[in-house]
Amino acid sequence: MKTYLVTGGAGFIGSNFIAFLLDTYKDIKIINLDKLTYAGNLENLINYDGFENYKFIKGDINDSVLLNEIFENNEIDYVVNFAAESHVDRSIENPSIFVETNVLGTLNLLNTAKKFWQKAEDIYIEGKKFIQISTDEVYGSLSNEGYFTEETPLDPHSPYSASKASADLLVQSFFDTYKFPVNITRCSNNYGPFQFPEKLIPLVIHQCIEKKQIPIYGDGLNVRDWLFVEDHCSAVDLVIKNGQLGEVYNIGGHNEKTNIGLVNKIIGYLNEEVDENINKELITFVKDRKGHDRRYAIDPTKIEKELQWKPKYHFETGIIKTIDWYLDNSEWLNNILDDEYKKYYQKNYGKLN
Repeated sequence: MKTYLVTGGAGFIGSNFIAFLLDTYKDIKIINLDKLTYAGNLENLINYDGFENYKFIKGDINDSVLLNEIFENNEIDYVVNFAAESHVDRSIENPSIFVETNVLGTLNLLNTAKKFWQKAEDIYIEGKKFIQISTDEVYGSLSNEGYFTEETPLDPHSPYSASKASADLLVQSFFDTYKFPVNITRCSNNYGPFQFPEKLIPLVIHQCIEKKQIPIYGDGLNVRDWLFVEDHCSAVDLVIKNGQLGEVYNIGGHNEKTNIGLVNKIIGYLNEEVDENINKELITFVKDRKGHDRRYAIDPTKIEKELQWKPKYHFETGIIKTIDWYLDNSEWLNNILDDEYKKYYQKNYGKLN
């Protein structure tokens, strides 16, 4: 029975990944380590409470004592590091938190796993692997043409993406220096159930439902490549099982959309299916974000060819599935809007209400 240590497993992608594993495999054990900051929510995994092969531990990846206890008491086979501060706006406001979690926390995880997995110099217990979950934002910004490949130089433009790039370099250095077993995955923008409503898609859905104005940065023509979260989870699963050690794998959805085009898509669906008073008049253009990258687009050829991965969901299907999930789970949405987030929301969007 393989044991996974999933860090940040109460967050959006981490919780979807744990659910994917528990739904797919019966002969595994999962330890979910999460600090439960504002974006972590155990309600995301409430359906798995009581599962004998699933355990939650509240804690920080910077806590060396706790990590040592976890490794001492469990035969950890895979570390899957989702734990991260991930919101660009927050990183601009307070970069230090992003360095503490995304850089120092990753280093602490690496050091602990190396300590327990190493048999001798450059030799590790067979089958162990450390998976660093990263982002296409570490590559910087694209013009109207071209794609990010695994060979694209790192060129981060925000404190968030800089912290993730730094963590990636640390992970890669452990492979190059110590032959430590790692893979790095870099994904495009995820969407789907359980995403915290500071992110674009759930924010737009929430604002539409509440009949409140929708803030759009700049001219709204920034382009993102969208990936349904379940497809991301299936890709990470393949990398864990079959990824060549030391390699980076880009995971993209072949779904480039402008921000304004995406917002109009959501408004159009809600207008037709929910309330005709939900319309484009809710859109308000606001001052552009500092260091706002113009375009992201991933070339996933490597993972498609080497690991035979393909996304299951077309965007037209995935976005409707996502909107419907938020409509059906309004109680979940209200429950996670804690006091900290409400203050943040009011500060950034309150004037638009």
